[in-house]
Parts: sequence; C-alpha cells; structure tokens
Amino acid sequence: MALTFEYLGYFQFGGELTIQSNIPAGHGYGSSTADVVAAIRAAADSAGTALSPATVSRLAVAAEGASDPAAYDGRSVLFAQREGIVIEHLADEYPGLMVVGFRHPNDQPVDTLELLPARYDAREIEQFRCLRGLAAEAMKRQDARLLGRMATASSRISQRRLSKSHFEDVLRLTAEVGACGLQVAHSGTLMGILFPTGEIGATQRTTELADRLCDSGFEDIIVFAARCDGVICS
Repeated sequence: MALTFEYLGYFQFGGELTIQSNIPAGHGYGSSTADVVAAIRAAADSAGTALSPATVSRLAVAAEGASDPAAYDGRSVLFAQREGIVIEHLADEYPGLMVVGFRHPNDQPVDTLELLPARYDAREIEQFRCLRGLAAEAMKRQDARLLGRMATASSRISQRRLSKSHFEDVLRLTAEVGACGLQVAHSGTLMGILFPTGEIGATQRTTELADRLCDSGFEDIIVFAARCDGVICS
C-alpha cells in the first residue's frame, strides 16, 4: 500500500487493511497477485482515485517482484510477469472452454518469491514465438482446439522447468478422452484439461474425467466453464 500512496503523491498516510481470501496459496491460483492487486486498488480508492490496469500491474511487480495479469480483469493479454507489462493485447474473447482442473498431492506448493526466473534456450524461445502466433490465430478464429494444442506445447516446455507429477500420464489421458489440450500453472502445481464447450457430450466427458482423476489420486478437482457464453454444454 505504501508504494501506491507514494505513487499518488502521499508520503504521510496510515490506516488498516484487512484481506479475506479463500484462494489457496502456492498452487497457481494467483493468490498473491489477487491480494496485492486488491490492496493497491483499496489504497487508491481510499485516496479517491482509481488506477489503470497498467499502473496497478507495475506497482504489483514493484511490491512482489512478479505479477500475473489479474489487474486486466480477464482480458486476453500476453503478459510479462516480471516486468508487469502487456506485450500484446490478443482478441477480446477466447474460445469457450470446459475445464477440468486438478493437482497431484505429491506436488508441493511453490513459493513464487523464491522461484528463480526460467532461462530458456534458443530452441525454446523460437517455440514460444510460434506458440504466440498460434495463440493469436486461435483467438481470432475462436478455435478451441488450436488453443488447446498451443497450451499443450507450452505445458511440455514448462515441465522441463517446474515438473508436475504424472505429467506424461495426464498427457495420455488428455488424448484418450478427446480433450483439446492440457494447461499447467507455470509457477504452481495446478493442471487443467480443456474441452471445447460447443462439442456434443462435453459435460458428460468432463464429469467422467473428474471421476477418473479422483480415482487416480488427484486432488482439488473442479469442473467449470470458461466463457460458455450461453452455449448449452451437453
């Protein structure tokens, strides 16, 4: 909060801030960014003003060293988490997805403040360049399966830096159930298997998958729709 008040030109300030959150820490839910962004917005509000998402993000990085794009309230952006800046604004909407989220109990919470920045080799950097183009094209075409393939490729790269238990088993399961892709938390333990919302039987397949994951020992299993947008997920 001090950084926010100083940014606004207040160098004498005081008060109390209470944060109540049910977001588990260290698994990739964005708990730390949620707390920091809420605190920045609360400080600005107490000063009778509101800050732009870009300013909030820069202050969040100054406070914590890294941030996810929570200040952009769900907008699709390519975000530099260590700098707190948007590299590219993607399409306003991403394709409708059903997501089965989960994690394995063997994977311990990640302290994002202690996590060293990943260092990628030239081959991986070129892969990211291609994946960035695929993501933009998937948004433009509203192609959930293309977006899912991009997420899976990114997940494979992440596995070499912050491994998830039973990753290869989850990849095989993703293909077996006809999902469009696999996503992972790049600074956490969470994984998510993705399905296009408009495909017949999507809801039944996600429910069956959740049961299989539970039987296999995975935890924190949740099924939800991301921008279902009125589509009946049958």
